[in-house]
Amino acid sequence: MNHTLKISTKAVGDRGENLAVDFLIQKGYVLLQRNYRKRYGEVDIIAREGGTLIFCEVKRSRYEGDSHPELRVDRKKQIKITRCARSYLSDDPPAFESIRFDIITVTSRQGRDIIEHIENAFWPPEGWEEE
Repeated sequence: MNHTLKISTKAVGDRGENLAVDFLIQKGYVLLQRNYRKRYGEVDIIAREGGTLIFCEVKRSRYEGDSHPELRVDRKKQIKITRCARSYLSDDPPAFESIRFDIITVTSRQGRDIIEHIENAFWPPEGWEEE
């Protein structure tokens, strides 16, 4: 009988997000919101670093050796994130001087979690504020 414990994709993703939040806080970022959801998508982390408002997507490796999970943040995913960012900005955001879209990856190598932070990973499509 196989007693292998299957861990859900959501649990793996949640662990990756928890690691990313801890990483950002250690770097001095202020966490504003997690899992900001709208009908068309979600932003995993909204944070602030000085006067910069950061919308951050977290991608966890799917398996040992999956070294580029950031490649899963394709144009379609970027559009969903920017739509959510636009919605957040229309609510009542804290004052900010600039915005940025980052990706944090959590990969597994030899049983260890490796966190990489890609600042300015992408920029929203032209005219995204007016959509």
